[in-house]
Amino acid sequence: MMTSLIELKKVAKSFKSSDGSMRSVLEDVDFQLDKGEIVALLGQSGSGKSTLLRIMAGLIPSDGGDVRYCGQPVFGPADGIAMVFQSFALFPWLTVQQNVELGLEARGVSAPERAKRASAAIDMIGLAGFEGALPRELSGGMRQRVGLARALVMEPQVLLMDEAFSALDVLTGERLRNEILTLWGSGQMPTQAMLVVSHNIEEAVMMADRVLIFSSNPGRVRAELPISLPRPRHPDSAEVRLLIDEVYALMTAGAAASDQVQEPRPHLSDRLPEADVGRMESLLELLIDERFKGRADLPQLAEESELTDEDLLPLADALHRLGLAQLERGDILITALGQSYVDGDHELRRKLFGQQLMAHVPIAAFIRHSLEQEPHGELREEPFLKLLHESMDEHESERVLRVAIEWARYGEVFEYNYHTGMIHLPESGED
Repeated sequence: MMTSLIELKKVAKSFKSSDGSMRSVLEDVDFQLDKGEIVALLGQSGSGKSTLLRIMAGLIPSDGGDVRYCGQPVFGPADGIAMVFQSFALFPWLTVQQNVELGLEARGVSAPERAKRASAAIDMIGLAGFEGALPRELSGGMRQRVGLARALVMEPQVLLMDEAFSALDVLTGERLRNEILTLWGSGQMPTQAMLVVSHNIEEAVMMADRVLIFSSNPGRVRAELPISLPRPRHPDSAEVRLLIDEVYALMTAGAAASDQVQEPRPHLSDRLPEADVGRMESLLELLIDERFKGRADLPQLAEESELTDEDLLPLADALHRLGLAQLERGDILITALGQSYVDGDHELRRKLFGQQLMAHVPIAAFIRHSLEQEPHGELREEPFLKLLHESMDEHESERVLRVAIEWARYGEVFEYNYHTGMIHLPESGED
């Protein structure tokens, strides 16, 4: 008896950049979603998770590999698969009832049957009485419920949730997540399997039977953690906290190599984490607090700093990358250099930051050395964007250069004129 609903083998996907070159987003993705399971997919922004979901749903084709639903190749939108998006994606001029009925209308379902099924779905997700409301009259949580009802009314075997709770406040997201789990456990949902893309590690552990860690550049599944805890799960239980620790360890494993394993050398095309210098400094200062004494469990640090996983993990990655902290099995440790940085005055901090930037961020060092070869010590940003664009898309190239510029300005490695787009040496010409 076949239990696999979705099966991917060696799936690949590339997109054409503005310069006509192809950029690999997914490569050699192997994945299987079975009946009766919830799977969570975690990974950095831009790693291709949303692209992967759209391939599974048949909304976009893969460039290579095999994509199957219920054993059959997927060549277009699959009737048994529905998606819930982060952005709600509701038509603002349609009522709740009309938004929910849209998919049924497209399938040619009769008006009486559409109304009956839409009303049942609206009632199931707790919006009875709001059938005639327009999206602008609803809260964010209510709009996301409409998106969920619109997916469930199609009676899908597979529900794909793409950051479905991330646009909601914490309490609303938790409440909706728990209600979905209650529906899942009660058997009221027609859905037989769910795949949840998330940035929230606790959310993944609370929901999933398996957590998959997705790598970037290009995207592929690099780790898997099975979860056998029965639901409902309590977020403060020792078992859940231990699993959250394990996921943090898996998420940071790429940055935290042991002394016996040499880390890959930095490269010009490295994707820099989205990490503000001020927040990095605040995290280091919190790390030496009496509560942590230089070493902290990342989940506990997230709670103390009130940072989301989406914010904390890039900050931890940046501190590790610059040699100011180390990552070790879900913990972050301040280094001797990091301690000197925290103890130093503003000028020493800038000097150390610039020193580490030159040593560990090749794109920043390359820009600095290029500027030193110019008679006037300045260059336009376009050549560096073009260089980055050889290994990443246009949006990511711009983001990485922006991060490098922000870090370099703080470390007095080079300056940037936001009006002209010119990068130039600091006024003194010195670090």
